[in-house]
Amino acid sequence: MKKMTKYVIAIGFLLYGSVSCTDVLDEKAVDSFNDASVFTDFNLSKAYIDNCYKFIAGGADYILGLDRRQIGCSTDQLLSTNGAGVMLFTKGTLSPDNYGHFNDSFILQVKWSNLYSNIKNANVFIANSDKLLLSPNATQAKIDQLKGEAYFIRAYGYYLLMSAYGGVVLVDKPFALNQDYLSISRSSLKDTRDFILADLNNAISLLPSKTDAVYQQGRASKGAAAALKVRLLLFCASKLVNGGYEPTNALVSFTDGTQTERLTAARDAAKLIMDGTYGTYALYGKTTKPPAVMTNAIIQEYADNYASIFLQKGKWLDESIWGVDFSASSGWPNQWNLHQGPSSWHLWGNGDPVEDVVRTYEMADGTPFKWDAYNPGDNVLRKATAAQLAADPNRSPYNGREPRFYATVFYHGAQWVPRPSDQAGYYRSLENKIQSGNFYKNDETTLIAYGMDTRNAPTDNWNASKTSYTLRKYQDPTINGIYVNNSNSYIDMRYAEILLSYAEACIELGGADLQNGLDALNLVRNRAGLPDHVTADQAQARAWVQHERSIEMFAELPHWYDIRRWMTVSTVLTDVRAMLIKEMENGNMEWKMDMGTVVDKRIWNPINIWVPIPRIELNKAPNLQQNPGYI
Repeated sequence: MKKMTKYVIAIGFLLYGSVSCTDVLDEKAVDSFNDASVFTDFNLSKAYIDNCYKFIAGGADYILGLDRRQIGCSTDQLLSTNGAGVMLFTKGTLSPDNYGHFNDSFILQVKWSNLYSNIKNANVFIANSDKLLLSPNATQAKIDQLKGEAYFIRAYGYYLLMSAYGGVVLVDKPFALNQDYLSISRSSLKDTRDFILADLNNAISLLPSKTDAVYQQGRASKGAAAALKVRLLLFCASKLVNGGYEPTNALVSFTDGTQTERLTAARDAAKLIMDGTYGTYALYGKTTKPPAVMTNAIIQEYADNYASIFLQKGKWLDESIWGVDFSASSGWPNQWNLHQGPSSWHLWGNGDPVEDVVRTYEMADGTPFKWDAYNPGDNVLRKATAAQLAADPNRSPYNGREPRFYATVFYHGAQWVPRPSDQAGYYRSLENKIQSGNFYKNDETTLIAYGMDTRNAPTDNWNASKTSYTLRKYQDPTINGIYVNNSNSYIDMRYAEILLSYAEACIELGGADLQNGLDALNLVRNRAGLPDHVTADQAQARAWVQHERSIEMFAELPHWYDIRRWMTVSTVLTDVRAMLIKEMENGNMEWKMDMGTVVDKRIWNPINIWVPIPRIELNKAPNLQQNPGYI
């Protein structure tokens, strides 16, 4: 046991640089660390928990998918420019022997072995936390906080496992050397949920609120544990695990109780946060009804407000509940600009928004966007002369859209920061505009040049978008991502999600709860500059709340879990096609869906709704039962 513990502790000291050098480096040599030193020294124990945070989503450097191949590329929303072929969830070929992107070094929040590795680390801390001695550095409140953080970290790991695999192996103590794996088996979905709930309740009882003196931004708080509880309970109240798939299989479905009971639990857990039980959280920005007439200036104001939520540096907004607090000195490689920015800025542009989803963003007045608004029945081609555009700018599909569109998506003609000097002379001078289309002479037949952000550009074309869109969300306009890491925080849990989770639970409960759900939904819409939704129809309200979650949390962690638990993957996962854009010298424009080329062929395999248990784990522990449909 001592040998295993020393190994785990040694990993913890990869983060010693984030702790005071005086506190840590004046202690014993690293090779002398053991249970007696680490778990009786508060500073070393804190460094140990610091490292557990770094591995909270299963990986050292890629936090919750904030990297090149983020989990959004396994959904309908994004296409991985240079990695689509290994996105096996969208190819229908995910199997126990081939995980593709779920087994690489980027998307680790579903990787079985990595998640259990951090659960093991949390187990070691929880088992040894009572050895911590009171001292000037280690008050009981600080010791309780670290223990609460360990419960939160373990709960998060198990939540990620459960929401990908269903019922999993529940381990609450450190493994012993030479432990027999033959007796290991999976617990039911219900027992897995109950285990996570117990950890979260322990965390809530031990952690500080965000206003307590011992709270530190980026560490868990009562609010963070409560927000994770809402996520867990909403997943457990959803269609997937309530008769939607293998209803009699206790590993992937609840076989007792009722969905109404589980929806009520999710609703009530969200309401506790809304009532301020764990601290004051609020949407950032105006939540009053927006102006009836949305000018471009007003739209931009709402867009800037929404964008700022994802560009936070320093003290967090009240909307932020938990996330990763990056800073220039942290050493954490947050390179969101480099990995996701537009190619003609020499950035990698790896997450391309998909046309079918871009079209789901509403108009600024809250009405649905209609591609064929000017030519009914034609959902492929839009054309407009310069005169028509001057008379009606909304003939452009990118004009007059809701504010979140402009904060989330780089589209042809979108403005950003000044281009690199070596790009300034290419083609026509369009200053700082994204150029995803082609330029044509007045006769509209002779090609002059491709846009600087296309796959046919003379530089960086291998990183150019395949859909004609690039992800703007999280892009910090104040840094040069080629050389400088991002320092804007990654906000994993925020108050908008709590409101939308409450809204969903209320709408699914129906009856008197439906209006309460719409009220919460409309707070999020109003903050985004959109008018209220009004209906007494539950099916309509359900469609609205699912849409609102998809747009409000576009390219954020929950969406992959949402489309699975709603069981809408087969509907939303469609072949990806590019938008071809002609910008003529006389000001005329064409926007055309390229129906002749499939950029990414997507095939939905229903058994992939649950991730398969890796073959290597089945070989080690033959009592593990595979998920349904897999061999």
